[in-house]
Amino acid sequence: MAETKERIWEDRYWTTRDGLRLHYREYPGPAWRPPVLCLPGLTRNARDFEDLAARLSPTWRVLCLEMRGRGDSDYARDSMTYNPHQYIEDIEALMAEQAIARFVAIGTSLGGLLTMLLAGRNPDRIVAAVLNDIGPEVDPQGIERIRGYVGQGRNHETWMHAARALQEAQGDVYPGYEIADWLRLSKRVMVLGSGGRIAFDYDMKIAEPFDHDDGTQVADLWPLWHALSGRPVLLLRGENSDILPAAAAQRMVADLPGAELVTIPATGHAPTFDEPEAIAAVERLLAKLQ
Repeated sequence: MAETKERIWEDRYWTTRDGLRLHYREYPGPAWRPPVLCLPGLTRNARDFEDLAARLSPTWRVLCLEMRGRGDSDYARDSMTYNPHQYIEDIEALMAEQAIARFVAIGTSLGGLLTMLLAGRNPDRIVAAVLNDIGPEVDPQGIERIRGYVGQGRNHETWMHAARALQEAQGDVYPGYEIADWLRLSKRVMVLGSGGRIAFDYDMKIAEPFDHDDGTQVADLWPLWHALSGRPVLLLRGENSDILPAAAAQRMVADLPGAELVTIPATGHAPTFDEPEAIAAVERLLAKLQ
């Protein structure tokens, strides 16, 4: 993973209907182009996209959002608002505030689900989309793995301890990583707290809605994927993903003529947009909009 050498973004905020102050990074770009909205995964934040956003800016205006309860966004007073439909309402509040009528969506995992939900509500506003290791079907075993770690308030004494813990927990997801890569990843997903300990950068209460979801109420999400028809779409999948089944990924691109599937080798859930294959694929997608 290459270090971002200089800060080229501005920290910005917007307010939700229930009064939360949410954070996003804005990378400069031309106002005449639709902006790129980067939507992170369940426990992740704006730092996930720092290298990709820096690469796209200043050719594109890039907004890297942090959902409620993540990063520098306020934590919710009601933990049951940590749900996809609330996140959509929050995103639409930002779009209204910024007068964003049309945009490119890049979504990892939960962010890809939000992309599909946005398309289902109003497909015309999405000019192109990238879904990173997520789709209308998910592997239940992968969901159970996520249930097993979300909301676990572990902390660490040093960044090296944090990196080693990540390596132990996710070594099979990124088998090619060296210790420098694990250090970089730890600084994306964790933060130095006021008590001097390093912990994951999200509200542990985001796990609570899982306690009210027994997995029996499963909606048909295929119509949301089909709502992206007619625009450039890129689907990324980790070769070893335990979230997006290979068969589902194949069906997704078969259902959307022109959609591109790129498999990131020797990677699980989810690719990080640091991979050369992922970067090249995003740039191919955006080139279609020139």
